[in-house]
Amino acid sequence: MSADILNRRDFLKLGVAVGAAAAVTSVSAPSFAATSCTSLSKCMEMTPVEMAEASGAVTASWRNVRHAAAEIRNPAIRHRVEAILENPVPTLTKGMGRSDKKAIYKELSSKGLIKGVKEADFLPPVSSYSEAPQPFYSAPGSGYQSHHSYPGGLATHTDLNVRVSMALYDGYRDVYSYMLDRDVVIAAQVLHDLHKPWVFQWDKNGESRGEQKLAGTGEHHPLGVAESIVRGLPAEVCVAQACAHNHPRTPEDEAQVVGWIQAASIIAGVDPVKYGLLEKGGKTLPLPRRQEGFVTHLGDHDWVLTVPAAKWIIPVMGKVAVRDYGISEGDLTKKPFNQFRNYVFSQAPIMSLYEIYAAQGEAELVRTVHSIVAPA
Repeated sequence: MSADILNRRDFLKLGVAVGAAAAVTSVSAPSFAATSCTSLSKCMEMTPVEMAEASGAVTASWRNVRHAAAEIRNPAIRHRVEAILENPVPTLTKGMGRSDKKAIYKELSSKGLIKGVKEADFLPPVSSYSEAPQPFYSAPGSGYQSHHSYPGGLATHTDLNVRVSMALYDGYRDVYSYMLDRDVVIAAQVLHDLHKPWVFQWDKNGESRGEQKLAGTGEHHPLGVAESIVRGLPAEVCVAQACAHNHPRTPEDEAQVVGWIQAASIIAGVDPVKYGLLEKGGKTLPLPRRQEGFVTHLGDHDWVLTVPAAKWIIPVMGKVAVRDYGISEGDLTKKPFNQFRNYVFSQAPIMSLYEIYAAQGEAELVRTVHSIVAPA
């Protein structure tokens, strides 16, 4: 637990003060439409960072994520979380030579934690040990055909997840007087996808890098936990973060989380038991199991809505691109369409567009797209 947990009475007093401050400092959500209609040719020239920075929705979510991190009361945790948001560089690779990488890959393979991935493809490319390949706020929220697959998608995804996690935190406090560690809830959710800027680097054709598997899940997950370990986050934060993709409800579920922690520990070069990540013997999470990981897992369910929304809206965008913007069918898997959809989705997030499509129909969706990028 973080060192500055308050008793219930003091916490409730603080909660009133924080709520009052939030009421004063909160900002209304911006319109998800672009502030001005741009041209298709300009979209072709923009970088992912420029698209994200031009977006009111992304800018607002990025501000909200940083505001959440600033509310962490433990200064040691807060400073580490803010440092990662500011520069999500994979410090876990610093000093990792070829022989080190080979040894890590070999150990992961011997323990069945990496399968079907060649050693050459293990770990995303690293061009700098001091600067992230892109800012947190320009990264997509997942693979290119999945949820939040646009510049700034990670920011909007994380913003929503933090809101859900904090609503659960408030609910358990108010209904059950269950005092979860608020710092851990915030930190774990803010950091749950911290290495997506590294894993989902943007290619020159406007598509993000494909993701490899690690310990049975997307590599970003155990790599993110490893980064938190290397950055010195407390064990309780790392464990809760590891639970984002599953929760230890059954032995089978818990075995998955244990596997992710084992993989992260191998990469980070730590003993998971000594670090406090696993119980003695290394078969379960620390006992008794804390609930912050369950909240992190529940909070990370934005994808339940956003994955199908992306699957349904991307083909519609392809039809609009061909009909109204002169993009050929052959270019629907190439830079012309990728840049077009990246810009539109960054300005009007996929969920916003899908809500228009589902509630008001395709004609209104098309009108909204036309208001963001002028038809050819």
